[in-house]
Amino acid sequence: GVGAMTWSPLACGIISGKYSNGVPESSRAALKCYQWLKEKIISEEGRKQQTKLKDLSPIAERLGCTLPQLAVAWCLRNEGVSSVLLGSSNPEQLIENLGAIQVLPKMTSHIVNEIDNILGNKPYSKKDYRS
Repeated sequence: GVGAMTWSPLACGIISGKYSNGVPESSRAALKCYQWLKEKIISEEGRKQQTKLKDLSPIAERLGCTLPQLAVAWCLRNEGVSSVLLGSSNPEQLIENLGAIQVLPKMTSHIVNEIDNILGNKPYSKKDYRS
């Protein structure tokens, strides 16, 4: 009976693809107070994340959506998630992220398994069957 409220489904903008070629001067990660984000992006782990995003791109294309929409829909379709907090920086980002609602019906078990195999972090449900 408890659900999770997820935040930052786009991993501080990483999933948007804006960091695929480094850290743009106009991005959040370029700010001094977000040095931790910049370090994460340029780290070995960050490069692995960018590879996973490239592997997810064909799935988003097949579904007719963007990577951010795919990420938000992936979060929403998990049974333990009650809501997803979006951190849009402008109205265009908000409109794009809300487009995930149209992607949600396309998230078949086959698509979800394909995504989970790429990510390697499949969420699991620990159900309590006590009465």
